[in-house]
Amino acid sequence: MLFQLTMFPTSKTSGSASAEVAKVIDIIDRSGLAYKLGPMSTSIEGEWDEVMTVINEARRMLREKHERVYIILTIDDREGATDRLSGKIDSIEQRLGREVRK
Repeated sequence: MLFQLTMFPTSKTSGSASAEVAKVIDIIDRSGLAYKLGPMSTSIEGEWDEVMTVINEARRMLREKHERVYIILTIDDREGATDRLSGKIDSIEQRLGREVRK
């Protein structure tokens, strides 16, 4: 499964939420799951239970200090699919016949 996650607090921030987002990324990174950090979201590859456990850990961490947390979660549940973090991009490059900027 491929998950796309955006999560940040909407309260008690002074303009930028990057310090809190960095804490979320630290939880994802320490989980050992395959992921790719993007400028507005993070893609995570794994099975439902293991990824949702990590997402819930990050949510709970933010809720300790913030009364409101904004979360957008998109899931691609494709049977038998593996290595989707790079595979989806490889597929597009193959169709274009060239590499794209990453």
